[in-house]
Amino acid sequence: MDIVLDPPRGAGPVRLGMSLDEAVTAVSQWGPREVEQDDDEKTIRTSCGTVRVDILLEEPGTSVTAVELWWPGEGRESDVRVLLDGDDVFATPAEELFRRAAARGRTVDTSEPGYPFVPGVSLGFTRQTSQEVPRTAQGLPVHVTSVLVAGERYYDVRLGDH
Repeated sequence: MDIVLDPPRGAGPVRLGMSLDEAVTAVSQWGPREVEQDDDEKTIRTSCGTVRVDILLEEPGTSVTAVELWWPGEGRESDVRVLLDGDDVFATPAEELFRRAAARGRTVDTSEPGYPFVPGVSLGFTRQTSQEVPRTAQGLPVHVTSVLVAGERYYDVRLGDH
C-alpha cells in the first residue's frame, strides 16, 4: 500500500480541514484508532501497516491541521510506502530526498539539521532517533524518521528565526 503525500492538502485519504469524524472515517480501513484530547487539541492515532500516523487537530473547532507519519523503526520491514513526488520518504536517504525536492523547485530549510522543513507547502521532517541506525558524519540518521504535512503557513513561525 502507498500513502501519497499531497502537501499542503493532506496525506493519503486524510485532507487538511477535515472534521474529526471525517478523518476517523477516512482512516477506518487501516484498523484501530484512538482519539486523544489535550485542552482544545485532539490527535487521532492510528497505523497503516507498520507506519504510525498521527492526525493533528490543533486549533479550536477541531479540523485537521496536520498529518504526521512515522518510520516503522529499526529492522522493521513495511509493505506501506510513504511517497513524496514518487520518492519513498523512509527508504530514500534524507540528503537525496532533499536534493530531489530542491530539483523540483522546493526550498528545503536545513538550518535545524534534525528538523528540516519545506516552507510554503509545509512539509516537516524529523531526523532524530535513539535507535541504533546508520548515521551521517554529522551524527544524523541517514533516513528521515517522520514526515509531517500541514497547511501552507504552518512553518512560518520558524521562518522568522532566520
